[in-house]
Amino acid sequence: MHTITDKKGLKAVASLEALKGLASLIVGFGLPALGGHDIHQAAAFIVSHSHLNPANEIATAFLHAADTLADTNMLLITLGACAYSLIRFVEAYGLWHSLLWTEWFALLSGGIYLPFEVYELFVHANALSLAVLLINIVVVGYMGYILYAKKQETHSPHS
Repeated sequence: MHTITDKKGLKAVASLEALKGLASLIVGFGLPALGGHDIHQAAAFIVSHSHLNPANEIATAFLHAADTLADTNMLLITLGACAYSLIRFVEAYGLWHSLLWTEWFALLSGGIYLPFEVYELFVHANALSLAVLLINIVVVGYMGYILYAKKQETHSPHS
């Protein structure tokens, strides 16, 4: 039987997943709404406010990538963002209602990201990379705890 604390934890993870889905929708529909010219302006703004030299190789590549986002690419970005959002919203719903399969899905999908997040921290060490890694470690650890507790309940002689 889930305790109230377990249910609150699952609802917190569900809220995080719903927030990720919402953010993905905003990006997915926001980029195409900006249009090509505005995307270049936004990229130039990011380069200048990041104090990057516009002639720098990374800044040049970033500005070039912003310029080459064609309508087809925008459609693919929007479709990908919608698919990702749908997955996050389904996961959030399932976690909110303590559905076992979504608990496993949250554990596995969160665990898949961990090596990439560790790599990102080593390559681009910053507060955001560290925060994302720590949050994901907490979520994966919590989901592992929930699933282990459920397994113990089913094998308990007092069930």
